[in-house]
Amino acid sequence: MRSLTPTWRIAILALVIMAFDQITKLAVMKAVPIRSEKVIVDGFFKLVHWQNTGAAWSMFSGNNGILALVAFAALIILIWSRHHFDIHTRGGQIALGLIFGGIVGNLIDRVRVKHVIDFLYFYVIRRDGPEAGFPAFNVADSAICIGVGLLFILSCQNERPEKASYR
Repeated sequence: MRSLTPTWRIAILALVIMAFDQITKLAVMKAVPIRSEKVIVDGFFKLVHWQNTGAAWSMFSGNNGILALVAFAALIILIWSRHHFDIHTRGGQIALGLIFGGIVGNLIDRVRVKHVIDFLYFYVIRRDGPEAGFPAFNVADSAICIGVGLLFILSCQNERPEKASYR
C-alpha cells in the first residue's frame, strides 16, 4: 500500500481537527445556554458558552464578516504557500494540519452562526476576590496556537548555525 503524501496527511489532520472542533461546539451549544457558565473545577475551570465576533482575546469585536474574509484569505494563502514551510517532515505536516483545521473550524462558526463559539475558560480566584482568567477559547483556537508554536520551533531548529570550526 502506498503511503500518504504530505498534502494528504495535512488535509486528513485538518479534517479531524475541524470535525472535533465542531462536535465540541455543538455539545456546548446543547449543554450550556448562551452567555452561561458551568463550573467544572471550582476556582480553576468553567465550561462557558460565549460568542466572539472578534479575533483572539475579542480584539476587533463586532467585525465578524471582515474577520471571516481575512481567515478565508489566510487559509488560501497558507495552502498555496505550504511548500515554503517544512511539509517534508511530520512536524511540519502536523503544524499545518492543526493550523488549517483550526482556521476552518472557526470560519465555519463565523459563516454559520455569525460568531465564534468559545467554551473553555481557565481562571483563578484572586486574593482580593475577583476572578482572573485567561480569555475563553475553543479547540480550533488551541489547534492554531499549537500549530503556529510548532512551526516556530521547527523554523528555529532549521536555522541553527552549523558548528563553526575554528583553526
